[in-house]
Amino acid sequence: MPYLVDFKDVSTQGLETSPVSDALAGLRANEARYLKNKFNHDFVVEQAGDATQTIDWVHQILAEERDLHIVSKPLQAAEFEADGSRRAYVFYESGLSINVLYGLEPGAKRAVGFKLSDGMEVPEELAEKFKFARQKSKLAGTIRGSFFVIKNEY
Repeated sequence: MPYLVDFKDVSTQGLETSPVSDALAGLRANEARYLKNKFNHDFVVEQAGDATQTIDWVHQILAEERDLHIVSKPLQAAEFEADGSRRAYVFYESGLSINVLYGLEPGAKRAVGFKLSDGMEVPEELAEKFKFARQKSKLAGTIRGSFFVIKNEY
């Protein structure tokens, strides 16, 4: 069932099995606030079982671009278009959030971003490949993030 993420009243709905569910809910709410302020987009996520195409697309990009395979179980995902870009988000049980920005025009920005919820360790599959910068958020505490540029077509 789709869930409209509320960034004013943060809820762990759909994320309860995560050991860092409160921080992950804050991270998800932080994304919802950004999308509302930047694109006037209401952030709606689906349970992973209802968003397999989105998750498969994100995992295909990770595998083909960087030979990355996320071990953690996906809990929720979202996909939509805004500002000329296809955007996808996947939230994992470990507290990891992955987002894809895929510009639809040739030469447009295309990248994959990783965000780690406050209190989680860097996943083994990412630890040797990326350095994570820190950022403070009222909703999510300390967020650690990294990214890479997508080079191929998907």
